[in-house]
Amino acid sequence: MVFIVTRDKMLQSVLAAMLVWPSFSVAQDSANTPLPLPLEEVRMFTEALERIRVSYVEEVDDKTLLENAIKGMLSGLDPHSAYVVESEYDALQETTSGEFGGLGIEVGREDGYIKVISPIDDTPADKAGIQPGDLIIQINDTPTRQIMPEEAANLMRGEPGTSINVTIAREGVEPFELTITREVIAINSVRSRMLEPGYGYFRISQFRANTDQDLENEYEKVSEENQDLKGLVLDLRNNPGGVLQASVGVVDAFISDGRIVSTKGRLEGNDMEFMATSRTIAKDIPLVVLINNGSASASEIVAGALQDHNRAIIMGTRSFGKGSVQSVVPLAEQRAIKLTTSLYFTPNGRSIQAQGIDPDIIVENAFITKRSNSVMQISESNLPNRLDNANTDKQADSGMADALISAEEVLVTDYPLNEALNVLKGINAFSSKNSSLDTDSFAQLKTD
Repeated sequence: MVFIVTRDKMLQSVLAAMLVWPSFSVAQDSANTPLPLPLEEVRMFTEALERIRVSYVEEVDDKTLLENAIKGMLSGLDPHSAYVVESEYDALQETTSGEFGGLGIEVGREDGYIKVISPIDDTPADKAGIQPGDLIIQINDTPTRQIMPEEAANLMRGEPGTSINVTIAREGVEPFELTITREVIAINSVRSRMLEPGYGYFRISQFRANTDQDLENEYEKVSEENQDLKGLVLDLRNNPGGVLQASVGVVDAFISDGRIVSTKGRLEGNDMEFMATSRTIAKDIPLVVLINNGSASASEIVAGALQDHNRAIIMGTRSFGKGSVQSVVPLAEQRAIKLTTSLYFTPNGRSIQAQGIDPDIIVENAFITKRSNSVMQISESNLPNRLDNANTDKQADSGMADALISAEEVLVTDYPLNEALNVLKGINAFSSKNSSLDTDSFAQLKTD
């Protein structure tokens, strides 16, 4: 038995707990061989703790010091492990359940600032006129420079009915302030619409506990209203991830067999494998998945699995590269640690940690502008005494005014989404000219 003399009963208790509790008393190497407790480091820890308590400019209670020590242990491991307390714990529960009091903004980080990815439809942020690409430079009296998106999100959350001031920087205008009243934000993480007849669009903003069921509900609604679906776009751009099981359910909606994802960690219970089931809602319809640098974690699980199974064409730019899985381990009431416990691997065994998913077709973000036709452009139908088309009795309109569009009619749209739609149209055009293609030929077409 080794004894270390300290000058404080609280420090003696801390050290005694470290020596008695099994997880502190020994360390394990890669071969699970017990290693000696680093007593010199333990002595330095207790010495630092005592010096802070005695000498810091202001008195700090022991609870705060010990909680800060836990935070320090976790923050030094990796960017995703953290000590979660009280309001942060509540926010973590809200993130997975999908209902909270706030403004309704998806935020990320760009050049040290909080950037609006998208306001959620019909939320206070949307009604106040906040736009994608806006920078939030101040929340109430707190500048947002160098704070993390999670901290900004916590600042914007609050009791429904309370107000918050946000200062917005938008390209081309002076920074301005908005006063917005918080509301209960009940998020359906999946939104859908038709791009054109036959082509459906599904946007997943974040993977919550019920996202896979939401996707199934949206698909059923779209397919009932559009019997002949020729192609689908699954938009995962700027989706930060979320619940692992939800991402597995989304992949399972598009494939009927095979591995979806596997996880590997130090502990035996962290080695898991998720397999597809035969319950598939959209097995054969051509699918394009959009990703970008803001697509992380669960988004990359979906993109990687569908890519490895040759079930979808992945378009956009390389994803974020977060290939780790965090487990929330409760410690006490409203206190937990979010700890990285395993890495995940795509069906073909790829780890995307710090690498990301490379798209099959690279499409950078851009704007499309529809140019007006030149007044000098003419065709055969505009020529005098032309011969009429033999296939119809209807004559082409010779009015040149129809060739012109006003400045207000200039088309500015989502370039990657437009390209995804064009790819789906190309697949269908190719398939219609090769009628012998069976329902499994999409995968072969993608491979070729």
